[in-house]
Amino acid sequence: MFQQAELEHILHTIPWFIELSDNQIENLASIVNVRHIHQGDFIFREGDSEGDLYILLDGEVNIDIQIPGREKVCIFKAEPLDIIGWSSLTPMVRQRTASAQAVQDSNCLEINSEALTVFCEEDPKLGFIIMKRISNLVASRLLTTRIQLMDQILKIEPS
Repeated sequence: MFQQAELEHILHTIPWFIELSDNQIENLASIVNVRHIHQGDFIFREGDSEGDLYILLDGEVNIDIQIPGREKVCIFKAEPLDIIGWSSLTPMVRQRTASAQAVQDSNCLEINSEALTVFCEEDPKLGFIIMKRISNLVASRLLTTRIQLMDQILKIEPS
């Protein structure tokens, strides 16, 4: 179990939080845990109810989607400092849009999404920083997913 000071130190090392004040980092540390995931274990599965937000600290995690009539497709390989489960911070998404499975033993920062949403609503500056980061992440992942899906379409042979 990590102590508050250790969690604050970890948060200070993550570029995503570089603009946050010490007080904001302290508040954030109160809603995070470090979670170990064994190789092959799922952090979450596509279709699960929304849950927490994760930041990969070490290891590697595949983000996969199921394409009807096809095998699952890896749309993103998360590496250290990548965000996993970003849709938990969006107001309309109520279920996981992909699966996250550890390719190797990994550790991640598990952030309580509900509590983070409350912090963002109570502290507009924090909310703006977090949502700015999330929107950049969503745009990047959308582009990556589009490229992956185009690749799948090109693999389908005409009848």
